[in-house]
Amino acid sequence: MKIDWFNFTPLASLAGGALIGTAALLLLLWNGRIAGISGIIGGALKLDGKDLCWRVAFVLGLLLSPWIWQCFGALPAMQIDADTPMLIVSGLLVGFGTSLGSGCTSGHGVCGISRLSLRSVVATLSFMAAGFITVFAVRHCLA
Repeated sequence: MKIDWFNFTPLASLAGGALIGTAALLLLLWNGRIAGISGIIGGALKLDGKDLCWRVAFVLGLLLSPWIWQCFGALPAMQIDADTPMLIVSGLLVGFGTSLGSGCTSGHGVCGISRLSLRSVVATLSFMAAGFITVFAVRHCLA
């Protein structure tokens, strides 16, 4: 493994982590809700009107944040090394996994671990292990 020191951005990463933590804390304090993205989007898609306003505002904030970032600086370069069918299958598998795991990495990893939830620690370790194994298998066994 080689570290790309030219693109190493600890201050930007720290600032991003602080913003995520602050947003999760504010949502918990003001709404009493956990900032689990899969649960927020799933609840918004039910369209029952209950809690719809804050859910839509949260998702819009996620979607609009790159444009807000561009007001202050250039967006980081992105490179996606997968074709469209692979991205669709991957997205469906992630959606199935969040349903199976009763939450996603934001709900369990950011909010659950910070609340010292053992269930969230186990779920996050499981997510990470599955990701490590999948990347290894795709890059070294199936390539």
